[in-house]
Amino acid sequence: MLYRILVGSYTNEIYTVVFDSDASTLVLESTSTVGYHPSWITPHPTDRSIVFAGLEQTEGKVVTIKYDELGHGTLIGEVPSGGADPCTLLAAGTELLVGNYSSGTFATIPLSPEPPYLQASDTTIAKFTAQGPNKDRQEASHLHQVVLHPSRPQLLIPDLGGDVTRIFSRDVNGTWAASEHVVEYKAGGGPRHIAFHEDVLYTALELTNEVTAHRLPPPPAEPVLLATASTLRTAAPVSADPLMLVAEILIPSTNASFPTPLLYVSNRNDPSPAGDTIAIFDISSPHKLELAAEVRTGLRHLRGMLFGGPDNKWLIAGGVHGPGIKMLERVDGGRGLKELASLELAAPTGFLWL
Repeated sequence: MLYRILVGSYTNEIYTVVFDSDASTLVLESTSTVGYHPSWITPHPTDRSIVFAGLEQTEGKVVTIKYDELGHGTLIGEVPSGGADPCTLLAAGTELLVGNYSSGTFATIPLSPEPPYLQASDTTIAKFTAQGPNKDRQEASHLHQVVLHPSRPQLLIPDLGGDVTRIFSRDVNGTWAASEHVVEYKAGGGPRHIAFHEDVLYTALELTNEVTAHRLPPPPAEPVLLATASTLRTAAPVSADPLMLVAEILIPSTNASFPTPLLYVSNRNDPSPAGDTIAIFDISSPHKLELAAEVRTGLRHLRGMLFGGPDNKWLIAGGVHGPGIKMLERVDGGRGLKELASLELAAPTGFLWL
């Protein structure tokens, strides 16, 4: 069986790669030049041939790419992202939601039926200001992900600079408005990405290499911290250069093949010759984050990864600093990962299974 996957990058290109599950191979099929650092990609909510990518640059942009049935992309337009360095995008309903990292701005861009499928003139922008104790990384608000609540009409945005995840709801005008309620974390934690299982919110704290579990009841009830755990089996050396940092957090849905709820977190910049790790946690009990396994990947600066395939049995992951991307298979009920294929690509950052 052949699977096409788009790969965002810290180059000027988005790659289309093909995974052959029968032959266990990864092959580069085509490359689309779209602009500076298209690190995050998201599909159109109704037309899977349309993809949006954020260009991480001072004058941030969102580009629209149309793909044919063979995975060849054509750039069809661009609009301003509403800030600097858009590092997260989510196309949902009738709008594209954008988190701009450096400017701390959240932009809502209405979707349009005509190319470039974005109505930039009606963009709304909200700016946030916050600081944390880490003078190098928390001098201002840094929005790092945009996530819809799985069962309530809420939007959540982790702010790495402010040590909070902001919670948004629709106001009387239908605009996303920040609630007075937030999820708070330890000072200097740096919330980067989040994931849900049932009614529990899990957060990857980039700056302290930790993962937290919060019960997130409907407002006005406040979030409740249930557990905190390190994402590293062995603590990172304080003098490490570059610093070891957590990156992605994923919770694939349970199924007959993988009945145990598991959480996967990637760690970057490990000094080991065996490369960066993926920490796997058993989250059967949200009050106890149990580190079930730690898998060495051979990748350097493991920033992005994404599950796909039947029962989410495969995990594609990339090393920005090399040697490229790898396809891993979940084994031992998901408590282990086995390498199936690899491919050298420059600076991969994010993925989208087509």
